[in-house]
Amino acid sequence: MDMDKPDSKRKAPRRKGDDRAILHFDLDCFYAQCIENANPSLKTLPLGIKQKSILATCNYVARKHGVKKLMGIQEAKRLCPDLILADGEDLSPFRDVSKKIYSLLKSYSWNGRVERLGLDEVFLDVTDIVSYNLGLLNHHHLEQSWFCLSKGDPEKGFEFDAREVKGCIWLPDPNDPQSKDEETNDTTLRLRLLLASHLAFYLRQHIESKGYTSACGISTNKLLAKLAGDKNKPRNQTTLLSSHSPIPFLDPLPLAKIPGIGGKTFQALKTLLKADGELTVHDARTHPNVSPFALERVLAGNNGGEKGIGQKVWLLLHGIDATEVKLARDIPRQISIEDTYRGLTSLPQIKAGLAQITASLLRRMHVDLLEECEAVTPPVSSSTSPPPPPPNSKPGGGRKWLAQPKTLRLTTRPYFPPSEWDKYEYNYSRASKSVPLPRFIFDLSVGPESIVERLVEGTLLPLFHSLNPDPEKWRIGLLNVCVTNMSGGHEGGGGGDIMKAFERQREVGEIRAVAFADSSADDEDVVAAEEEKHEAEESDKEAEEWIEDEEDERDRGVRCQLCGCVIPIFAVEAHGRWHELEES
Repeated sequence: MDMDKPDSKRKAPRRKGDDRAILHFDLDCFYAQCIENANPSLKTLPLGIKQKSILATCNYVARKHGVKKLMGIQEAKRLCPDLILADGEDLSPFRDVSKKIYSLLKSYSWNGRVERLGLDEVFLDVTDIVSYNLGLLNHHHLEQSWFCLSKGDPEKGFEFDAREVKGCIWLPDPNDPQSKDEETNDTTLRLRLLLASHLAFYLRQHIESKGYTSACGISTNKLLAKLAGDKNKPRNQTTLLSSHSPIPFLDPLPLAKIPGIGGKTFQALKTLLKADGELTVHDARTHPNVSPFALERVLAGNNGGEKGIGQKVWLLLHGIDATEVKLARDIPRQISIEDTYRGLTSLPQIKAGLAQITASLLRRMHVDLLEECEAVTPPVSSSTSPPPPPPNSKPGGGRKWLAQPKTLRLTTRPYFPPSEWDKYEYNYSRASKSVPLPRFIFDLSVGPESIVERLVEGTLLPLFHSLNPDPEKWRIGLLNVCVTNMSGGHEGGGGGDIMKAFERQREVGEIRAVAFADSSADDEDVVAAEEEKHEAEESDKEAEEWIEDEEDERDRGVRCQLCGCVIPIFAVEAHGRWHELEES
């Protein structure tokens, strides 16, 4: 369809057969489950995850008492005086659990298409394994079927009844003529989704054996799989058996819940439809003002969106999503930890802040970049010190680095009071400086406390003084420490030793645009600055895909446009309410 012609009207997009089998796993109340598994006595007690003065989320026990996520702490305590609060600002322990579950699911993939969305969601493309097992079915004895999990080992698998879909099913209206045509023409597709539902149940049971319940959606593309999984939460799964006519499934859904239709797109659609209240997919899809051309004009022409965004949203409104599940990636592009403050004015305060976020950075490096890394136990109360080594462990514990970052970056920004937030962009006055990452940080025979102290005293404080040379003007509102330019590791592949990592020499990284404070940098600083400038330019070109890179925003969180802090996805709304309370 030509998006440049005004006569690109409201013709419904033609559907092409999509015989994929996509699973979307969503861990139930993930952050609370992490805390409960580390402290089993909490499983039957009301538990909330707090951020600042807001309850970011809570478990189902707390919800039975009337407690809701995004509720103020005082109000939650009033409703449930016995509510136990756990700190959710440090994502390191949750990330460790997420990595293990991701690795578990990846171990069952044949094609390597395993995509993490945040810490608690994973897409799995099981098209190939389903196709293989479809060919093994004995249609005379479907009730005694065997699902083979390995081509090389036919005994590795599980028994299942291929006569019925496992879990919940969403079916179109049986009186709809199109749905009757589907039943006639799509017997094979139905059987493929049936097989996928049994695999999803098997994998959910495996995850549950590790202590974590989950919901799962099964369909033919990522959009429909994710939305199907939302239908019967928690601890359940839903198969959408209507792929060629998902309109009845999509139409009643709130428009804002469609992945890929974010806040800016939603507001633009409300303006286009001249609507004030809630909008459904049906409202947008059937409105005479909505067409691919109109969407392109509003979203790309007036809002600086990517070319083709109109057609993309039009397809989403019809349940069409051709995006592939991304290949599994073992190594993050960068690791970044930051925190915001109400104005640090003294050297002891700054050293304490740097030590805290550097300890978190080192902990995450050990979790994400070491093979067979020991687990980090999620704390009920926050702690600023690095975790102790495992009991009776030898130095290094036989672990090896999967990849090693080469660049260390420090970013600072002054504190601005709430009354001035509307005057500045969130990147205003952010200043950064990069240096080669000292090699001692990779020494596993040295305790983390010593490494943190040495890195702060020998590298980060000199960087800080270079960025902020006048102590009289210190009023620091943000500190960010980042390691990037990974050497070693690749998508879809496993790890290796240090020598292999250096042989690969693949640099990756995505760094937001920053201002460089030191114009008289030495040669190494100039090289690092040029690398970051290039990376920043690349990140500015990012397409508005509905599935963002898990290490870009979803994993680390979303950057608050008021204070610049990176907020965990589950606590974004809570953080916004915290700003409202602070300003009032």
